[in-house]
Amino acid sequence: MVLEYSPEWQNWLVDPYAVIGVPVTADGQRLIKRYRSVAKLLHPDRFIQADPSVRELVTQLLTRLVNPAYSKVKDDISQKEILVLIGVQAQQAAKDGIDLQTAVARSLKSQPLAQVDSFYEQQVSAISDRQYSDLHSFDEATRSLIELNAVYFQLKSGEPTWRPRRTGLMPTPSMSQSNPSQSTQHSAPTTIVPPVPTLNNVYAQRHYDRAKHYAQTSAWKEAISELKDAIRMDQSCSDYHALLGFVYFKQEQRGMARVHFKQALKLNPDDTLAKRFLPYVTNDRPAAVDGKGTEKRRSLFGFFGR
Repeated sequence: MVLEYSPEWQNWLVDPYAVIGVPVTADGQRLIKRYRSVAKLLHPDRFIQADPSVRELVTQLLTRLVNPAYSKVKDDISQKEILVLIGVQAQQAAKDGIDLQTAVARSLKSQPLAQVDSFYEQQVSAISDRQYSDLHSFDEATRSLIELNAVYFQLKSGEPTWRPRRTGLMPTPSMSQSNPSQSTQHSAPTTIVPPVPTLNNVYAQRHYDRAKHYAQTSAWKEAISELKDAIRMDQSCSDYHALLGFVYFKQEQRGMARVHFKQALKLNPDDTLAKRFLPYVTNDRPAAVDGKGTEKRRSLFGFFGR
């Protein structure tokens, strides 16, 4: 059988996790470890004596699929957008009733919820072991990983948080629990990881980023419009309310500024921008002015780089 690169595989870059061969829960260390492993498997030196068609295939796989896939997932912002896109497509596929083509994905969908994580990790690990070590298995293995990721998103969409994991398997609920006091003394602290963003979170952040630009150029009306859109999409972010409070403050709308500063502090009691400017709109405290009677800017826009 002649092995050759298929242009259809380019479409798989929508799910770079499947192309690389890692779970969507993989953290940065797992990603780079897997990428290095795949790059080693596809290194041209391993195929010096191989058929020219095989040498061409591994070159195409590395340069047109694996390298671009890793470039996408190693960037934090791109990674978040990719996870959102995979999730949206997975939910749409479920809504449209699209049939699963691989047995392993169907098996994942039938797992009890308590076993979903461990089954998913085990299957991704097993499939990725042959994904690039046996080039004849690449197509089938990657298709299986794409469907596994989609089903995993469908099953986990209702959970409040996901935790990127450096190793694979999570402890099962049946594991015995140690004495709580001993656990407190000897267990390593748990790192809290933000949830995978929704599509609204991503778009809200874009409105916020534009608002920061407008605020830095004193385009207050445009900043207000962008921040209102951001808050409509995500009401839980203190940064959006704090910046909107500041913009209203600059427009001398102290009542509106007070509302949003207080909301920012309700969401995050340590929000620096809200803590700094709330006194100016609650106690009629005048803003600090310089010798020319204008408000000191200091380094206000340093806040916006957070």
